[in-house]
Amino acid sequence: MKFSVLRLSLGIVVPLVFSLLFVKLMPKETAMPKTYEIFGVKIHKNPNQSKLTELGVTTWPKHESGPTKIPWSFKAEETMYLVEGKVKVTVEGSVGSFEIGAGDLVVFPKGMNITWEVIEALKKHYSLKK
Repeated sequence: MKFSVLRLSLGIVVPLVFSLLFVKLMPKETAMPKTYEIFGVKIHKNPNQSKLTELGVTTWPKHESGPTKIPWSFKAEETMYLVEGKVKVTVEGSVGSFEIGAGDLVVFPKGMNITWEVIEALKKHYSLKK
């Protein structure tokens, strides 16, 4: 009986200890880059306030939306800062999708066709490149 309890304990404790060590020792940069590009869309996670001020984000037009799903085509490069919410983006002709949400600064290139699915009510500021 003691042997099976010890074996069960080792079967749980050892993997748990290794998992915790891996998470603790893993470099922070490998967890999730702060800025990355996917399907040609540039995403900057939680930019600092000085970056938002430099861009003048609070002076940009605002847009709000409840849950919806629509096809969309970008007639100009659009930079947006999501204040609240979550959106699933599927790029036309791609095999996958990605999500953006509150705190993301996102740049969509001119001419991109997507399906825009608001999962959680959205509040954003946006700027169109002329």
